[in-house]
Amino acid sequence: MSHTLEERVRSRRLPGATPEVALDAAAIRDAYRRWSGFYDVVFGGVSSAGRKRAAALVNRLPGRAVLEVGVGTGLALPRYTPDKRIVGIDLSAEMLALARRRVTELGLRNVEGLLEMDAEATDFSDGQFDTAVAMFVASVVPNPRRLLAELRRVVKPGGNILLVNHFAAQGGPRWWVERAMAPMSRRLGWHPDFAMQALFEAEDIAGIETSKVAPFGIFTLVRLRN
Repeated sequence: MSHTLEERVRSRRLPGATPEVALDAAAIRDAYRRWSGFYDVVFGGVSSAGRKRAAALVNRLPGRAVLEVGVGTGLALPRYTPDKRIVGIDLSAEMLALARRRVTELGLRNVEGLLEMDAEATDFSDGQFDTAVAMFVASVVPNPRRLLAELRRVVKPGGNILLVNHFAAQGGPRWWVERAMAPMSRRLGWHPDFAMQALFEAEDIAGIETSKVAPFGIFTLVRLRN
């Protein structure tokens, strides 16, 4: 039986498997050290709708204590309502320096801390937060399921975990583009071929709420009740 090239590639690596090019903390720090100076210009626009949607949902959810994982330069921080008490973490010292400047310049008194911390192994107590939100982070960390397990740990039972992320297409032209870009993962600092199954177990996928986010639906907002 003959197979197309796409079928042969898929047979070697099924959608949902861990991306082939591994990222580690050093690679992530290096990538975002390079990006930090012009991150807002390059990515601020394309990520704006996702950040706006996620922050708006955070504002509607019950509870005040919010953890923003991968806070970066703080682009989402002005979007939270004053009653939310925000703690942000990031692995990049350079990005955090820009976030702190933003907080100072805008007088964001509800931001209680911006900490350099590994999202897969935080220093927070169990159940410390009502909501955790991770925007454009899951395809960056070395171990996505470890990230999710840590978010489950630090969020109260009954609380909410929100994620905005790019998830790999299951076919078509975008699948080819993502696969072609995959070898550049270490340089980019994220996985273009990141699949939802790399983050969630099958039972999680059955229980999450998802909605597509502009531009062109390439990002997805995910809500998981803890």
